[in-house]
Amino acid sequence: MELKDLKGIGPKTEKLYNKLGIYSVNDLLYFFPNTYVSFHKPVPIGNLQEGEVQAVTGMLEKDAAVVRMHGLLMTSVYLKDISGRLRITWFNAPFLRNTLRAGSMFVFMGKVGSYNGQKTMNQPKLFSPEAYEKKVDTLEPVYSQVKGLSNASIVKAVSQAIEVAEYKTDFVPAAIRYNRNLMEMKDAVAHVHFPDTIEDFEKARGRLAYNELFLFSLALVKKKQNTEDLKSCFKLTPDKRVDDFIKKLPFSLTNGQSEAIKIIRKDLSSGMIMNRLLQGDVGSGKTIVSFVACLETALNGYQAAIMAPTEILAGQHYDKMKKLLEDNDLNLKAVLVTGSLKAKERREIYEEIENHKADIIIGTHALFQEKVIYKDLALVVTDEQHRFGVNQRKTLNEKGRSPHILVMSATPIPRTLAMLMYADMQVSMIKELPSNRLPIKNAVVNEGYRQKAYKFIYDEIKKGRQAYIICPMVEENDILDLENVTDYVSKIRRVFPKEIKVEKLHGKMKPKEKDEIMERFLKKEIDILVSTTVVEVGVDVPNATVMMVENAERFGLAQLHQLRGRVGRSSHQSFCIFVDTENSKKSKERLSILASSNDGFHIAEEDLRLRGPGDIFGIRQSGALDFSIADIYQDKELLQKASEDAIYVFRTDPGLANPENMELRHELDMFLEESYVL
Repeated sequence: MELKDLKGIGPKTEKLYNKLGIYSVNDLLYFFPNTYVSFHKPVPIGNLQEGEVQAVTGMLEKDAAVVRMHGLLMTSVYLKDISGRLRITWFNAPFLRNTLRAGSMFVFMGKVGSYNGQKTMNQPKLFSPEAYEKKVDTLEPVYSQVKGLSNASIVKAVSQAIEVAEYKTDFVPAAIRYNRNLMEMKDAVAHVHFPDTIEDFEKARGRLAYNELFLFSLALVKKKQNTEDLKSCFKLTPDKRVDDFIKKLPFSLTNGQSEAIKIIRKDLSSGMIMNRLLQGDVGSGKTIVSFVACLETALNGYQAAIMAPTEILAGQHYDKMKKLLEDNDLNLKAVLVTGSLKAKERREIYEEIENHKADIIIGTHALFQEKVIYKDLALVVTDEQHRFGVNQRKTLNEKGRSPHILVMSATPIPRTLAMLMYADMQVSMIKELPSNRLPIKNAVVNEGYRQKAYKFIYDEIKKGRQAYIICPMVEENDILDLENVTDYVSKIRRVFPKEIKVEKLHGKMKPKEKDEIMERFLKKEIDILVSTTVVEVGVDVPNATVMMVENAERFGLAQLHQLRGRVGRSSHQSFCIFVDTENSKKSKERLSILASSNDGFHIAEEDLRLRGPGDIFGIRQSGALDFSIADIYQDKELLQKASEDAIYVFRTDPGLANPENMELRHELDMFLEESYVL
């Protein structure tokens, strides 16, 4: 069924939905809310808690007053009840004075603050007491938006989609659904969009998360069956020139790096196919370990490939590798393969790869295009963003006769969780940071510190440094009062002098556009980059020394740590400023963990401990492996169950040949074809 078949969606509106990646009614069903607004009963003014979003009701003392302040029109009223008095303000909403009359009763819902000992509420939503009564104890979904498409419009469209959509046969075997007490799919989809209670939401989200984790676990079990204890065509012998290379490095390896190199070299010489995950905190020096593995492979007379997520990062790897080869007089050739190569360059490089004139091949996913033919591909190094689906593995096997695989991950996953997430791989871990890296200095501040933070950033820029500012949203949301990239850029261009170059970056941009922005930032053509979490897996910009995260309370701790890893990439002192706009006791407790530690694994353990099942009011971000709704921290126990069920299914029906597993086999095949998570 097409989007235009729904009421209220014409050609123009359809294009707005397309911008959100929604092209069909089915896409709309699985366009899950980012977060929810919870409507609690109004509390007396005297019981309002600073930093919390609460509802309050009372009588207006006087008609609304409208005054001009700093170029903005400010509308204000005073609300009173038997327990106290509350000052309420709005900016650029003078039309409200016609509604807000002395003696009127309203319910106001917004974030509680204080000013000079007076309780305040800025930019609250207002309701008639009757209208708010209908909303009490309900959850309202909040979706990602684009300009011209309101949250109310999306809610209306999703409601229609739930009524008219045709649901596929449930692929989870009936026995598992019964044993795990899983909600029916149609109910789960409906209730994750429009839950009646938090408990209702938890059950619905749990069902949808289980589907993702079950397919993921099945794929891991299948891959493990296919690759376990397979003999390798490429048995390498340790080369003395690699030992010499390590001794001549201009820095000392950490114990973790040395241990990882030792075990990887052992894998490569074992005669069995290596399938190893190298897990290391942000900035722990995984790249040099992968370079050593590539050198060992190339000096044994074979080819090695390194795949990076972006052209810029691939270019950085290539430049570093080329310099290392030249500095050490190693007679090996490195080449760079990206989608933006000119036709002539591409032909020449492809020929060098096919004739084994190229030993170490570095690039993006363009490395595995049909026209790239390898002579002796024995090792593939990649990162967690590019674990391969069956098509990619098939392509690799055809190109390289089952090469050794080394996957690098900077996601700080606790070991107990890593054993489930990477059940198909051997895991190595680097815990220390290189000795030349200064620990990042962290500060958790409230909104009142923002102007000082801007001055601090400006002082760093005057020293020749650069800064990131992270916002949780791409564009304004008519429900959530959160910072967004689009408006923030305009705002700080007014704050900073004209010579300070400010640009934006977000996931809705085209890949080429994103690469161009990052290239300019790397070349110091941009001073401040305002971005969403899209920079989380990114390019090394050694000159960037400040990161400021707006609405920091809305992110998971592990993700904030990943973001923080974009600074502190050089010998310069780096800083991270977390702006806690909630300023509540809970948010302060969570963010203080980040302020007191730069250890990603400790932070990941704390994230695991602090995330409760009812924690649904933060902005849902893409986490490790980009599940649509599952969260590896929140769903650790669910992942354990899904893993057990996957093992059981393959034990009882190894080929998924039983008629009752026909739908499951079809769904797993589709998952393997499309997924990059394996």
